[in-house]
Amino acid sequence: MEVVVRKPTKEDLEDLGVTGWPIWECEPSTFDWTYDERETCYILEGDVIVKGASNKVHFRAGDLVIFPKGLTCVWTVSQRVRKHYKFG
Repeated sequence: MEVVVRKPTKEDLEDLGVTGWPIWECEPSTFDWTYDERETCYILEGDVIVKGASNKVHFRAGDLVIFPKGLTCVWTVSQRVRKHYKFG
């Protein structure tokens, strides 16, 4: 299972309707997480490393990140995160 990180264009974000998605925020911390369904998120602020069983992914403001259903990982938030997110 692979986490996908990419730099979307303004048009990509508009096509996805990102600004209509809810916002989630998190202060610097480390925590375990399991995805019961796919999540797509757009990082507005922050710096994060997510480590799964087979890989580690680093993302920050301006990245669009897709987490697959079934992923179990550890989030390490080094700078406060603010993101738009959508499940499914």
